[in-house]
Amino acid sequence: MQEIIIHTDGGCSGNPGPGGWAYVMRYGDRLREDSGYEADTTNNRMELRAVIEALRFMAGRMVEGQASGASWVKAPLLVFTDSQYVRNGVTKWVSGWKRNGWKTADKKPVKNRELWEELDSLALSSGAQFHWVEGHAGVPDNERCDALVQDRIRDLKNL
Repeated sequence: MQEIIIHTDGGCSGNPGPGGWAYVMRYGDRLREDSGYEADTTNNRMELRAVIEALRFMAGRMVEGQASGASWVKAPLLVFTDSQYVRNGVTKWVSGWKRNGWKTADKKPVKNRELWEELDSLALSSGAQFHWVEGHAGVPDNERCDALVQDRIRDLKNL
């Protein structure tokens, strides 16, 4: 079965500072890109935002696809991120955080909790599988995401 492939990236100019997020989504020959920015944020928040925005889009499309009987709604959803923070968070840490009342192993509140809660919900409902990809290693869709992030940061600085 054909897969839906999503690459995501987020970054900042300064940390914290102006930041951008982006995703590139492919299903066969179909392509979707989206990106955005926030004036004062962190790298980690932008990495999370990129995945959230991609999965939000897919959640809306899934409802439409199920209603129309589209075959692609059964396609595996693969998310590739160059952020170990995102990949480890969603695949390893979030279940413990929830079990511990959104506290880390050393009893500190989880940073970016509201984003993690949304990502957890979207990840569970979509069945997405998360994979790490090395950043700046020539992976075309990851490089495209990085370029979109840099474009959004420049846009923000030029406002």
